[in-house]
Amino acid sequence: MNDPLGLLPFALASGGGTINGMPAEQAVAAGVTLLQRCAPLVRALAGRRAAILMPGGPAFLTALAATEGRAAVLINALASPPEIAHQIADADVGAVFTLSALAAGIPAHVLRVELDDLPRSARVTADGQTREVDLGSHFAIRLEGEIGAEGRDEEAAIVYTSAMEGTSLGAILTHRNLLGNARAAVKLAHLTSDDRMLAPLPWSHLFGLMATGAAPLLAGAAVMAPDRFSPSLTLESLEKDGVTILAGVPRVFRSLLAALEKRQTPLRAPALRLCICGGAPMEEELQTRWYEAVGVELRQGYGLTEAGPMSLFNSPEYPNHRGTLGLPFPGVEVTIRDVDTGLPCPDGVEGEICIRGDNVSPGYVGGAVGLERRDGWLRSGDRGVRTSDGYFTFRGFIKRMFTRDGYNVYPAELERVLRQLHGVKNVRVSGVRSDKRENDIRVEVTGDVTEEDIRGWCASQLAAYKQPSEVVVSGA
Repeated sequence: MNDPLGLLPFALASGGGTINGMPAEQAVAAGVTLLQRCAPLVRALAGRRAAILMPGGPAFLTALAATEGRAAVLINALASPPEIAHQIADADVGAVFTLSALAAGIPAHVLRVELDDLPRSARVTADGQTREVDLGSHFAIRLEGEIGAEGRDEEAAIVYTSAMEGTSLGAILTHRNLLGNARAAVKLAHLTSDDRMLAPLPWSHLFGLMATGAAPLLAGAAVMAPDRFSPSLTLESLEKDGVTILAGVPRVFRSLLAALEKRQTPLRAPALRLCICGGAPMEEELQTRWYEAVGVELRQGYGLTEAGPMSLFNSPEYPNHRGTLGLPFPGVEVTIRDVDTGLPCPDGVEGEICIRGDNVSPGYVGGAVGLERRDGWLRSGDRGVRTSDGYFTFRGFIKRMFTRDGYNVYPAELERVLRQLHGVKNVRVSGVRSDKRENDIRVEVTGDVTEEDIRGWCASQLAAYKQPSEVVVSGA
């Protein structure tokens, strides 16, 4: 299939939506123009993948379009230089699209494209030489193809996750995976061109990209993607910008409730019709508090990177089942299976959440082994229960991991990194409950090191959200 609308960025451009006021079509046109006018970029991408290191916004869509249909590694802006270097090397990245404020973390030998001056120009640095690429006055692109075309079975994005064995793996998502998942979200959330989506999540987080970027743009909606999340500015935007949909991880909604309590005035957001929470487990108590404060139900969903990522959702088509993950997405099958035998569990019996459908990743970079598949079902590593009316409830992790601010933290990865520090003999990492976030991180180390040594090493080697809250050191 060669339909250009089977490629994610062109499909998003065809919807007629906007990002921060810029037509998605214009952002994509800038990416196509960049490819046409920058031979070094084309050469750097020949037979290789690209990477995107930036927050959500128009430049992100420009970067997707400028990958020339190749996979884009979505690198978290909070990642450390060693983590960035690992992903670039492991995925054989030839060029990185970024912003000048983040460029210092990119290895010097990799071509980089800085998109701070979008849509006017791009700054390209290769082999120590920097040049400006004029993107001209291309404000649109002629798109010919079938609206609603199925996505191609080619790599579209790679997200590094599943570090259960100590090293993160690049989960591959195809255009078919992502477009099908985004279209299902449009249907379930009843998205239209009248919607205004506030997107406080980074688009390197697949839930952020798909729920707050791809789905609303396909529907022709307006997307507002701030560079960073600010509770006070988010409340102001909800009240003044006609926001109809807000999506975030639990931390976003807890922070907003805290900001509301601090200012001691109710939220007046008459246009707000839908609030979506995903990315991490959420307590039913948070849903209740949100509804009492805002008057709009906080609807939970569930997914994982390897499932494109969304698989379950409490659609506004039905009353909100607080405390549940919702019903399966269209085209997605979800079941509960016995962890040991793989046999289906009866309703009400706890087992492993398993998924299959066009949303499921074909695998990992280099054929690495991450989440297992059994009899065609992706094993999530999460425990759950299905009720007799078809709703699913999360019951905890089977895999050794926990979430922090909506991101997955794998203790084995942190332990591997800490063992590389001279003087460390034994190390144990665990999650501890916190009133401020889903979890804090506790590090227990035996060896000839100090707490200062541990914290300094973690700061240099690990992403910001992986930094320990508690460090306990004992002698050898």
